[in-house]
Amino acid sequence: MVEVKNIFADIASSVNQEQFLTLFENGTIKVERIVSHTYESPEQFWYDQPETEWVMVVRGAATLEFSGGKLVEMKEGDHVTIPSHVKHRVHHTSPQTIWLAVHVKG
Repeated sequence: MVEVKNIFADIASSVNQEQFLTLFENGTIKVERIVSHTYESPEQFWYDQPETEWVMVVRGAATLEFSGGKLVEMKEGDHVTIPSHVKHRVHHTSPQTIWLAVHVKG
């Protein structure tokens, strides 16, 4: 059965938090919607993921920080590929930033 869903549906309005929703997943790929509400990763927190991640800002704006201090500004439509085990964190997002993230396992 084919069911149409909307990436903008069911977004909670929480300040300073992130909301994760898996849109699709199989043995190799996970696609998720992430909603960031004026979010910053906690100090000294770094994502260090075993899989490669492709991420795009669908709505809003964000700044990613990579270990070593590099800041990457992103606006609507911008996307980056983050190789596995590249440490990164969310430096800051606009009030309601919607991301599309694809995690490629293996």
